[in-house]
Amino acid sequence: GDLVFCFRPHESGFVSPISELIKAPAGISAEDAAFLPTMETAVNLVMDGQPSIGEQVAVFGQGVVGLLVTALLSEIPLASLVTIEQHERRRRESVGLGATASLPPDDPGLMEALQGGRDYRGADLSFELSSNPDALDLAVKAAGYSGRIVVGSWYGTKGARLDLGGRFHRDRIKLTSSQVSTIGPEWSGRWSKARRFNLTWSMIRKLRPSRLVSHTFPLEEAASAYDLLDRDPANALQVLFTYDN
Repeated sequence: GDLVFCFRPHESGFVSPISELIKAPAGISAEDAAFLPTMETAVNLVMDGQPSIGEQVAVFGQGVVGLLVTALLSEIPLASLVTIEQHERRRRESVGLGATASLPPDDPGLMEALQGGRDYRGADLSFELSSNPDALDLAVKAAGYSGRIVVGSWYGTKGARLDLGGRFHRDRIKLTSSQVSTIGPEWSGRWSKARRFNLTWSMIRKLRPSRLVSHTFPLEEAASAYDLLDRDPANALQVLFTYDN
């Protein structure tokens, strides 16, 4: 009768050793528990970015990972938290989760919003989570002196064209890759996967990410779910599959 999570592909049934099952804490719904890997990714991204109080932070991309990163960052007293997203629904969700402002990438005031006022002169920290390589170049342009950029996007076979000219070097901009499969070396002395999972569950309990579920499909209709994501990403946030008992 326990609710458990297992890292498995989408399938109608499987057999797994008990050691591979992760028991969900009491009071967490199955819909919220389904966000365990996504929330763990968001937690890992924020840990890799190491945001500090009073910093100006930007998040490029407000898919589910980007929205959860925004929600986590909103818990920190930042100077500003600006997100960049082309789809209006996701921008509304972003502001609802704590973003100071959420703008489309073609907004004429975008660079001004990202670079901040005289006190900031560029973003202190940016997260590139859009899967669009062009966004990484925009993050470099928006970074301030010694600005940090965490690259969480997985570009696959897409190449990223970056302007790494004089300003990139003069301003000592830092690019950091992030991957949830391991613990960052700077954390590994005191953090284990189990400790990060415990933190992830606590963030799931606090943020209730199931609010981001926009559609559910029976597993037999998986093709329709993927078609929706491809055809109408403006209205599809988190899609879940349901299974017959």
